[in-house]
Amino acid sequence: MTYQLILGDFAYSSWSLRGWLLLDRFGLPYETRLLDFNAAASVADQLADVPPARTVPTLITPEGAVVSESLAMAEELASRHPEAGLWPGDPLARATARTLAAEMHAGFTTLRNDCPMNMRLAYRGVSPSAALLADLARLDLIWDHARSATRPAGPWLCGDYSAADAFFAPVAARIAGYGLPVSDSARAYVTAHLNDPAFRRWRAMGLVHGGHLDRYARDHATTDSPGPAPRPAKALDTGTPENDRCPYSGNPVTHLMQTEGRIFGFCNAFCRDKTTADPDAWPAFTALRDAN
Repeated sequence: MTYQLILGDFAYSSWSLRGWLLLDRFGLPYETRLLDFNAAASVADQLADVPPARTVPTLITPEGAVVSESLAMAEELASRHPEAGLWPGDPLARATARTLAAEMHAGFTTLRNDCPMNMRLAYRGVSPSAALLADLARLDLIWDHARSATRPAGPWLCGDYSAADAFFAPVAARIAGYGLPVSDSARAYVTAHLNDPAFRRWRAMGLVHGGHLDRYARDHATTDSPGPAPRPAKALDTGTPENDRCPYSGNPVTHLMQTEGRIFGFCNAFCRDKTTADPDAWPAFTALRDAN
């Protein structure tokens, strides 16, 4: 049972990140199709062969069902794969997680409009509006309430990583990327996302796949990207990689890199004209799976 997952641009499509995490973070089988955010055709037009889809992410089930809302994706995948743990098993934690995901799905419009997700840029000196500060205060409140109600042992909101955390991953990217003011507990939660291997793989894909889209940039002073520093790496022409599938796309390995004395492979889709021509770009590929 393999799903087809249709996504937008890795660097800018926050809803695509949520949909991808619902499969990748929980170990569910999928193949990806990427749309072009820089194309003349709209997203809806690019999805004309998948009616009635008109937005990303869109999930195509093995039976051919078209699921094109991320909250519906979460519920459908949880129904089909109860063992994956998309929602917490504990009733209180599960109800809390579902409430969080639903509020994220429907709210925080000022945060979305003022601070579009951008994996390619980070800003400093941003002065939030009163409406944006209200969104941030609401995030502080509901995140602290979730942790108070469920008493998680780790960094996530309702116990182990759940669909609720997947829904807030782009929020973490925005808070970190724009240097927004939040409480210490919220900052720790943001840091957990920045260090999460799946989130790092997505960000790495955003750095090397596709071009800069000016419409997502904002007129703020830029700064270094937040989160862990990439590991040093270099391109190789020959060698035997530890993996036979690209850790980002799942496609067969076509290109090689060496990092910290180990050799890993990646696929042509993310390497062509990006890394072989510019070895300095290779550190973007070093957010590897835990198994590596």
